[in-house]
Amino acid sequence: MDKKEEPNGEDDKDELAALDALEKEASEFNKDAEIDRILKAFRLDAYAVLNLQPGVPDSQIKIQYRKLSLLIHPDKTSNASAPTAFDRLKKAQTELMDPKHRTHLDECISDARMLLIRERKLTTDSAEVKEPDKDFLEAWRKKTVEVLVDAEHRRRKQLKAQLQEEGREQRKQDEEVAERKRRREHEVKWEESREDRIGSWRDFKKAGVGAGKGEGEGKQKKKKMKVLG
Repeated sequence: MDKKEEPNGEDDKDELAALDALEKEASEFNKDAEIDRILKAFRLDAYAVLNLQPGVPDSQIKIQYRKLSLLIHPDKTSNASAPTAFDRLKKAQTELMDPKHRTHLDECISDARMLLIRERKLTTDSAEVKEPDKDFLEAWRKKTVEVLVDAEHRRRKQLKAQLQEEGREQRKQDEEVAERKRRREHEVKWEESREDRIGSWRDFKKAGVGAGKGEGEGKQKKKKMKVLG
């Protein structure tokens, strides 16, 4: 009888090592692909960054963020772009959890949909709108980008005008403060020179009185020297 071939422990170890290497490679590929997707996503659209559809509940946002953040965490990958992707992911999650920001984003997405419907001369009851195909969804995405960019331009313009107004108001306040300071300094100097002014006035009065007396005596002497005829 032929002897049964005994399993080789070394071969088993090599196979396991090869499988581990393949899994690690696949895992790194997935991480790199997700990092690349996040970096290419339109950053003003937090839904796109998190790869979520508008209108999802808060619980889904938290689950998605946790899953993706664990996948691309800078401590778990050697990809040099991981920190940047991780920061964008965190920012997107923060924005979607902020009711005010999320409402603004939802309104922009809704506006983009309505603009697209009007451009294509459709209605909300149109089959293309009720059951959008890939072409409609892609056009909607592009229109959303346009609306978000336009909204961001308006926001920055308003912020610039606000900062300019605040700057003018600040300059006005600074000028008023400087004017009050100048007046106080003037009053202090005026008060400090008070004694000098009083002394000068006294000296002037004394000099005037002395001069007056001298003139009076001169007139009296002239009267005494009257020539007799």
